Amino acid sequence: MAGQVVRAVRGERSAYLPMRSTLCAGSAPLAVARALLDYSGADTLYVADLDALTGGAVQTGVLASLLAALPHTALWLDGGFRDAAAFATLAQHLGPAAARLTPVFASESLATVQAARDCLADPARAILSLDRRGELALDPAGCWTTDALWPERLIVMTLERVGAFAGPDLQTLAAVRRRAPRATLIGAGGIRDDADLKAAAAAGADAWLVASALHDRRLSPNAVSR
Repeated sequence: MAGQVVRAVRGERSAYLPMRSTLCAGSAPLAVARALLDYSGADTLYVADLDALTGGAVQTGVLASLLAALPHTALWLDGGFRDAAAFATLAQHLGPAAARLTPVFASESLATVQAARDCLADPARAILSLDRRGELALDPAGCWTTDALWPERLIVMTLERVGAFAGPDLQTLAAVRRRAPRATLIGAGGIRDDADLKAAAAAGADAWLVASALHDRRLSPNAVSR
């Protein structure tokens, strides 16, 4: 948000504060990215551009600097894309480096059913984030109810669990797994410790997006690598 990494808590974006991490000093995106990669051994970073998600411009400069400085790292980007043209414009601005950028199309952002169809037309590349807050699906395009739109990779994002250390929403994750038995399923929000990761895997998750538990060293590097 505004060029800095912030700590997300319960999806209350207006209250997010600059990141304070045990892994590194400060909240500069490149420093935080390198610290997360070093600690976790990951080769992929998920980035949420909160400026874009709240109606502002995509932070192209931040993305370009991450791609340039981390040539062996892939980025998954939720850039608040309302339609396919929004991502295409960003990719054009970023040039060849955009090949390492995977678009995350969020159900909260996709404006229409047609926009969702266009964005998810390449099921092997696009990622769909199924977003919800409590019992409310954030979904103007109807992505939650239209399984035919779903690509090969799905994120199940429960916003009120993000950064709250309330435990992962395994019930919703398992329900999506039943509907998409062959999809790669990535949960988001709530992971507190190694036991939560094991429970998530048992519920059907192939992976989980984690930030706060890493920054606070609640997860061991060995658990993350598994």
